[in-house]
Amino acid sequence: MQSSNRTFGIVQALIVLFALFTAAVHLYLGVIYYDNLFVLNGLGYLGLLGALFLPIPIIRDLRIVWRWLLVGYTALTIALYFVINQLSVDELGLVTKAAEFLLIVLLILDSRRGRA
Repeated sequence: MQSSNRTFGIVQALIVLFALFTAAVHLYLGVIYYDNLFVLNGLGYLGLLGALFLPIPIIRDLRIVWRWLLVGYTALTIALYFVINQLSVDELGLVTKAAEFLLIVLLILDSRRGRA
């Protein structure tokens, strides 16, 4: 597999940016509200992002799996936000959901560009 020769372009940089933003928001909320679910959600984003981009041989060859897990994880996070909040929204929630939506779009775009 040619995964070691991958280029890191704007799409990948935006994936990292949106995933880090989302993770930071969830970790922040977890700390200020003493809520383990927020902390675990933030750590999940960091773990999947690391699995997707870190050059660790044992996980590098499974990038397609990590990408689709991150897509599903993000979609689940969006859905649960609206379920838990009973369709009530706030500014931070909307900004975070927009970032998560864009993360999904970028992950799918990245996969369609033939990237493993």
